[in-house]
Amino acid sequence: MKAPSLTLGIEEEYQIIDPETRELRSYITQILEEVKQDLQELAQRLLIFGTHIHIGIEDREFLIDAMNVVRYFLPHVLCLASSSPYWMGRVTGLKSYRSIIFRNFPRSGIPRVFNSWDEYTYLVDTLVRTNTIPDGSKIWWDVRPNWSYPTLEFRICDVCTRVEEAVCIAAIFQAIIAKLWRLRRDNLTFRVYPTDLIEENKWRAVRYGLDGKLIDFGKQQELPARDLIRELIEWFIGDVVDELGSRQEVEYAYHIMQEGSSADRQIATYQRTGDFKAVVDQLIQETSEGVI
Repeated sequence: MKAPSLTLGIEEEYQIIDPETRELRSYITQILEEVKQDLQELAQRLLIFGTHIHIGIEDREFLIDAMNVVRYFLPHVLCLASSSPYWMGRVTGLKSYRSIIFRNFPRSGIPRVFNSWDEYTYLVDTLVRTNTIPDGSKIWWDVRPNWSYPTLEFRICDVCTRVEEAVCIAAIFQAIIAKLWRLRRDNLTFRVYPTDLIEENKWRAVRYGLDGKLIDFGKQQELPARDLIRELIEWFIGDVVDELGSRQEVEYAYHIMQEGSSADRQIATYQRTGDFKAVVDQLIQETSEGVI
């Protein structure tokens, strides 16, 4: 089995803002009919934005093995990357309302466990033959094999509003894959947990973010999300980040846990000002930091 290249790709979906009104400026009508034909009313609700991370894994069987395992860590990372506490000018009470909107779409959410690459391609081929999807790109799970490139694509994160956050998230996912490869090389592995249990942790991440508790399924107990994220960084991937040269980027997560996620910062701004335009201004400022 060939070691993964661990190449990195980051996709970020940006909002286009009217400079005067601070409202979203829509260009979706130009392409909506590619989308509305298939999804109907759901296409009208597609006002959500995310960060997608691609990690290069050339061996397809290891890619499937890695996907099965990394599902467990998706809620941990979502806590760090939550940035959608509002919807249509309303306070939702959630840290990642984007996750709720996207869950309404078909073929979304936490994927089930697959025993092999052949089992995954059987699913895709069946859906294609039955005119359900044109190809594997229309499977929108929180983590999926990318259909065009030899990468495992992480899709669970809201859009990161600071470049350092996006780099941190990418570095964490890369380190998780590197650790899983090391375990596989040494004939070891990490336990694969049922999808419904992971969905429970995802809900906790969606609702409470960093301020909530996640379930440690091995210990059969709930623990503060920050504690389990620290455990992920220090115990699980701590021995591979120096080899990857990404310790500084990964440990930016400590800054996020101390200052709060983008969702936490947005909530604090709205509570202080009572003005959604102030929240938009903050997002514009954060997006430009370190870039312009």
